[in-house]
Amino acid sequence: MTSRDNNNETDLLTNIARRYYDDSATQEEIANELGLSRMKVNRLLKQAHEQGVVEVRINLHPSLAKEIERDFIARYRLKQVLIALDDAALDRQRASVGRMVGRYLESHLREGSVVAVGMGRNVAAVADTNGPPAMQSGTFVCATGGAQRAGEPGNADHICRKLAQRFGGLPETLYAPAFVPDRALRLQLMQNDTVRRTFQLARQADFALVGIGDLGEDSHMVRMGWFKREEILAARAAGVVGDIMGYDFFDIDGREKGEILGGRVIGLSVDDLKNIKNVIAVASEPSKATSILGALRTGAIDILATSLANVHSIMAMDRAYG
Repeated sequence: MTSRDNNNETDLLTNIARRYYDDSATQEEIANELGLSRMKVNRLLKQAHEQGVVEVRINLHPSLAKEIERDFIARYRLKQVLIALDDAALDRQRASVGRMVGRYLESHLREGSVVAVGMGRNVAAVADTNGPPAMQSGTFVCATGGAQRAGEPGNADHICRKLAQRFGGLPETLYAPAFVPDRALRLQLMQNDTVRRTFQLARQADFALVGIGDLGEDSHMVRMGWFKREEILAARAAGVVGDIMGYDFFDIDGREKGEILGGRVIGLSVDDLKNIKNVIAVASEPSKATSILGALRTGAIDILATSLANVHSIMAMDRAYG
C-alpha cells in the first residue's frame, strides 16, 4: 500500500469517526452518505479504534485536573503541562503521552511553523499518532544528528519525516552524526556550512520537540554505547541526573554538569532551547521523574508532557528536598 493509500484510508476512518462520535450520526446515515454498507461502516469504526484514530480515555475529574495543572504550571513557570493517566505498560504510556502532544500540535501549529526535533522513543511516539494534518507548508528540522545503532525509528531524521507526513510540511535533515568522540571534532562539525545552516534554521524554530534523558541502563545514550560505563558512573557520582538533547547534562537543581559527558553530542544546547518560544519536552517513563525535575529547573522547557505519576513524584521530590 502506498503512502497516498494510507493517507486516504486514514482520512476515511477520521471522517467516519467524526460523523459517528462528534455529530451523533447513525451508522446507517454514514453508510448512505458514503455509499457503503452498514456492516462496512461498523468494521471501519472498529478499525479506527484499533489504529488509534479513535481512543477511549478516562479523564481526570476536571476540577482535580485543573488544580494539579495550575499548581504545576505555577511552580515551574510553564505555559502548559499535558498529563496522561498512568499505564503500567511503557509502550502504551509513551503512546498515551504522545497522543496528548499530537493533539497539542494540531491546535497550535500554523502555516509556516518550524519545529526543531530531537531523537528518542518519546519523541517518536508523537510521530506515530493519527489525526488530521495541521498545516501544509511547515518544516520539521532535525535538531540533533543521526546514530546508526538507533536504527531508523529512533533517529531525528526518520522522526522528522514521519512528523511532516502526520502534521503536514517538509522534513529537513541534519547531515551529521549524533555522537563524536571528542569536543574538538564536534566543534569542527558545528562549523561546517551545511551543518551550520541546518542549526540556524533549528535555532529559529517556533517549536522544539525534545526528550529528556536519564543515565539509567535503558536510556538512549547508554543503549547507543556512547559513553563508557566508568564515565556514566562518574557522572552519576558527580550529581548528573539527566540531559536534554543529549548535549547539556544537569544536576537536580538544573545546573549544567557537562565536565564528564558533555561536548560530544551534536545537537541544540539548553541555551539554544531557551531562545525558542515553545519547547515541548516529552518524557513518559516513571524512572525519569528526577531527570524531569532537573530539566524543569534549567528553565528551558515551556510545555511538559508526562504521566500523572511523574507529576506527583516531581512535586513530592520538590517539596521534600527543595
